[in-house]
Amino acid sequence: MRRAEPEIVATDERDPFLVALGERVRTLRARKGLTRRDLALASDVSERHLASLEGGVGNASVLILRQVASALDSQLAELLGDETTASPEWLLIRDLLRHRTDDELRRGRVALSEIYGEAGSQSARSRHIALVGLRGAGKSSLGLRLAETLDVAFVELNREIERVSGCGLAEIPNLLGPNAYRRYERRALEETLQLYPDAVIATPGGIVSDASTFNLLLSNCFTIWLKASPEEHMSRVIAQGDLRPIAATGSGEAMDDLKRILAGRAAFYGKADIAFDTSGKSPDECFAALLATIRSETAKVKNTQ
Repeated sequence: MRRAEPEIVATDERDPFLVALGERVRTLRARKGLTRRDLALASDVSERHLASLEGGVGNASVLILRQVASALDSQLAELLGDETTASPEWLLIRDLLRHRTDDELRRGRVALSEIYGEAGSQSARSRHIALVGLRGAGKSSLGLRLAETLDVAFVELNREIERVSGCGLAEIPNLLGPNAYRRYERRALEETLQLYPDAVIATPGGIVSDASTFNLLLSNCFTIWLKASPEEHMSRVIAQGDLRPIAATGSGEAMDDLKRILAGRAAFYGKADIAFDTSGKSPDECFAALLATIRSETAKVKNTQ
């Protein structure tokens, strides 16, 4: 039985905080590749309530919490029990990071990875080439050709996830729980890095959804974001015989969902070492240009050693 939901309070002028809250919910949902219906089922909250939340119409209690946090000169996260409020060190570190630019935060992340031994050396990272991006970007086809040319192993991380979980991708949530996929994704990546000293790795499009796993990838692999326009992503997926997006929602809604997912993940994909646009290129043109780019970047690493 669905839990009783708080009454939705609608006003003519939406509160800016609730509007921003709705946008964050929508962005997080897109980043994880979930439709509103998916989120409704996973959260046991009605689609109607989620639509109102994403539209900037939330429950008044959220505003009350914000007022209390403001009165205490605290972040709302401290009232909600966010992990970064769990100790004085967390709070001090968070204060050091506040108001930093994205580039400054990136340097801090890289430094922390080195301090805690999670980052491989530049030369070690170059031995694992990881391809990230949405379905239809060419990760599998280009990755296989790269591996053959470079004479290294080619690893489809989805296949490794199936191996370590012992069941098919579609079965994992039903048999092992809604959060099981990300756990097995992390384990599959860890084992791949250990088992293959040199490899080209084609990653699932949603690997950026888990910060821990994506950190591991960025720290130990030379990462390439294979980009394409939403239209090309969709046409390539359909050309491969995968009609699931359209079958589930219809072509127009499927394209809207794809654009939202891409927008939600683009900033994370952009953390890759390089971005390579495959739009408007034939497979041979893509491969030749990508191979040249990788060899150029590898040469730079060797010259700096």
